[in-house]
Amino acid sequence: MNNDTVVQLDQVRRSYGDGAGEVTALAGVTIGFARGSFTAVMGPSGSGKSTLLQVAAGLDRPTSGSVLVDGVELGSLNETALTELRRERIGFVFQSFNLLGALTAEQNVGLPLRLAGRRPSADRVREALTQVGLGDRLRHLPSQMSGGQQQRVAIARALITRPKVLFADEPTGALDSSSGREVLRLLRTLVDGEGQSTIMVTHDPVAASYADRVVFLADGRLVDQLERPSAAQVADRMTRLESDKSPQGAGA
Repeated sequence: MNNDTVVQLDQVRRSYGDGAGEVTALAGVTIGFARGSFTAVMGPSGSGKSTLLQVAAGLDRPTSGSVLVDGVELGSLNETALTELRRERIGFVFQSFNLLGALTAEQNVGLPLRLAGRRPSADRVREALTQVGLGDRLRHLPSQMSGGQQQRVAIARALITRPKVLFADEPTGALDSSSGREVLRLLRTLVDGEGQSTIMVTHDPVAASYADRVVFLADGRLVDQLERPSAAQVADRMTRLESDKSPQGAGA
C-alpha cells in the first residue's frame, strides 16, 4: 500500500455458512482507493457491494485476504484496537440518519467524541456543522430540520473526528431528489475542498455520477469501472449488469 492509497483490499474473500450452504459475498476482490478521491460502488442486488463496504471499513472481517486502512492491516488488530481505529480514522454515514431526537444538532455532532471519553470543543463542533452548511442550526432538534439537513448533521457527526476516510452507505436513499442532490453536492465539495477520501455504496446512477470513479460488482467480483461517468453511462452499465444476471442473460 503506497501513501497515495487510503484503503487497499488484496484478494479479499468473504463467505458465510458451511458446505453446500456456503454463500460467497466477495470472491477474491483486489482494489485500492486513492486518498482525496470519491469512489462510488455499484452492482445488482446481492453483488457484494454492502459487504465490500463493511469489510473495507472494519465492520466485518474477511474470510481471507487483507484489508489496509491508512496503512494499518486490519487483520492484525484485536477487537479493541479495531474499534479504536474505526473511531479515530473512519467516518460513517448511513441511509438512516441515526440522530438522537432529544439532542440538538451540536449535541448529536459531539456525541462520537463523548462516547470516546473526550469532551468535544464548541469550536470543533461549530466547525463541523459549518463545513456542512449548518453553522446557524446548532441548537435545532432533528424534528426542526428537513431530511436533507438531518443527513448533513449526520455527515458533520462523521467528520468531527477528522477521519482519513468517509464511508457512505446509500446516503441519499431516504431523501427526496432535491435533498439528495444537496447531500451529494456536499460530499463532492468535501472531496474537492477538504481532500476528504470518500467511498459510497449506492444504487442510484445520479448519485454515482458525482464520484470520480464508479466501480461495479457482480457475484462478489469486480467487473468494471468508469472514470467520471455521466448518470446515463452509469445507468447503461447497470442495465447490462442486471440483464446479465437475469435468467435470460444467464442463458437459462
